[in-house]
Amino acid sequence: MVSSKRRADGCVALDGLRQSGALKLLFPQGRPPVEAVMVNTAGGITGGDRFAVAATAGADSQLTLTTQAAERVYRAQPDQTGEMVTTLEVAGGARLNWLPQETILFQTSCYRRSLRAELAADARLLLVEPLVLGRAAMGEQLTAAQFCDRIEIFRAGRRVYHDAIRLHGDIAAQMARPGIAGVLSAPCGAMATLVLAAPEAEGALDWIRSALPAGGTALGGASLLAADLLHLRLLATDSFVLRQTLLPILDRLTNGGLPRCWRL
Repeated sequence: MVSSKRRADGCVALDGLRQSGALKLLFPQGRPPVEAVMVNTAGGITGGDRFAVAATAGADSQLTLTTQAAERVYRAQPDQTGEMVTTLEVAGGARLNWLPQETILFQTSCYRRSLRAELAADARLLLVEPLVLGRAAMGEQLTAAQFCDRIEIFRAGRRVYHDAIRLHGDIAAQMARPGIAGVLSAPCGAMATLVLAAPEAEGALDWIRSALPAGGTALGGASLLAADLLHLRLLATDSFVLRQTLLPILDRLTNGGLPRCWRL
């Protein structure tokens, strides 16, 4: 659990921190307040692992969370599932940036994650979830893996966004279907979901669309679900191509404040 607050002197600072197990938070010096880097000291996730993250941006504060590197989801034993549960809360006038780096699924992995965000009426949230489907450098294809993902966003108690992904079995074959990701010039090896819930979402739509690839090694689409809610989905042949598009967009959406670990 981590939270931020705005102090009486106007500075934003860490408010609360509680951590246990293999998931730890580090706070780089010289970074804008408050930036937390998640480190999984276990080295990855496998079947039976359970992780939970709870983050709160207090009133009129800003909190950014990212990961030290890509998270790896290793092979699981039969009937065992790795799980990550994330709960975000953003109070009035606050902003929370949820910016984990890629999650890499290995062959025979089994992974389920969920994210629920509760926003005040005037809160801001920038969220990204990049996913890599197998280790391209190893020539790996996911022909036997399971991945379930759910994202829910509530504003002032009303659900404004719900997205769910379920990939089971031969994921490579599923992604190759024309209606899913078979429109690329090579098999789809990476994808990302980005959500901006903020008053400036409508103004960002045009420049984000102009920055998206239109086919070949990558394809993206952005939609405005409400005046203050933008959704983007990006597909790419591999994680390098995915980052080529994703990093400039994230950098602009964070006003040049993208965590340094994204650039390593």
